[in-house]
Amino acid sequence: MQLKPFDKTIAGNNLYPLTSTGINTLQVNVGRLCNQACKHCHVEAGQNRKEVMSKETMELCLGILKNTEIPTVDITGGAPEMNPNFIWFVEECVKLGRHLMVRSNLTILTEPGYERIPGFFAENQVEVIASLPYYIEQNTDSQRGKGVFQKSISALKKLNALGYGDGGSGLIMNLVFNPGGAFLPPSQKALEADYKREMQKRHGISFNNLFTITNLPVGRFLVYLNSSGNFEMYMGKLVASYNPSAATSVMCRNILSVGWDGTLYDCDFNQMLGLSVNHGAPTHLKEFDLSSLSNRQIITGIHCYGCAAGAGSSCGGATT
Repeated sequence: MQLKPFDKTIAGNNLYPLTSTGINTLQVNVGRLCNQACKHCHVEAGQNRKEVMSKETMELCLGILKNTEIPTVDITGGAPEMNPNFIWFVEECVKLGRHLMVRSNLTILTEPGYERIPGFFAENQVEVIASLPYYIEQNTDSQRGKGVFQKSISALKKLNALGYGDGGSGLIMNLVFNPGGAFLPPSQKALEADYKREMQKRHGISFNNLFTITNLPVGRFLVYLNSSGNFEMYMGKLVASYNPSAATSVMCRNILSVGWDGTLYDCDFNQMLGLSVNHGAPTHLKEFDLSSLSNRQIITGIHCYGCAAGAGSSCGGATT
């Protein structure tokens, strides 16, 4: 299958070269260690992964925050809570007055040794972004593993009991929907209404927002596409659904992604593909230069069609 290069497509909308518009978020992947092994995981995280960010690399991140005004830190993994220095890192970021977001798979919050994490999140005003593929048990377990749904519900109830998602506490909890197959997510607004109604009716659970995120052809989802013979069909669907407005708002334009070893990337997807920042911009935390990185040219590939398809896709859900 011959796919039109993404750069050529965005050139037709006067978006090439795609460049950063500034760094509003430092997204820090603290490792690929995880208590789960989800079918759609672009990180290919799991219990046997050895890539774990060291305290020294975290200190480099903190040094950058001290010397810049980047307002938001987005901590991801794997299961970021499994990094041995996770609590320390969050506390240090909070001391610097940054808004903290943590991407949790929820089930880790029910595991022995992690029982204090929900309360820790609340104490530090951490925004929780929680993966929940669907409000029906069978759909969630088929994507993330048997028993995951019930553990997720248990974790969500703990977070609700602390004030998360009630609309008045200031404690923000957002859920994330990833499609269970080779198709685009439905309307974020409509699906959010369904989730809020069904989660309240079935489980008495409330939350703030639902983010719909398109599965990109990276990691385990790419393996699935190839093994199931769906790669060409799915890529054709992404290309046909290209939205210039979504392309303008792709998340790589205002975030900087940090790998577990301190390497810098335009986004978490590029990180998993090993595509570090380029075009003369620094490639590691040790050479961090805010001016250069804030105006860098973005590295693109055919996977970028996923973020620019339909209503768009970012770490904060649909973009249009």
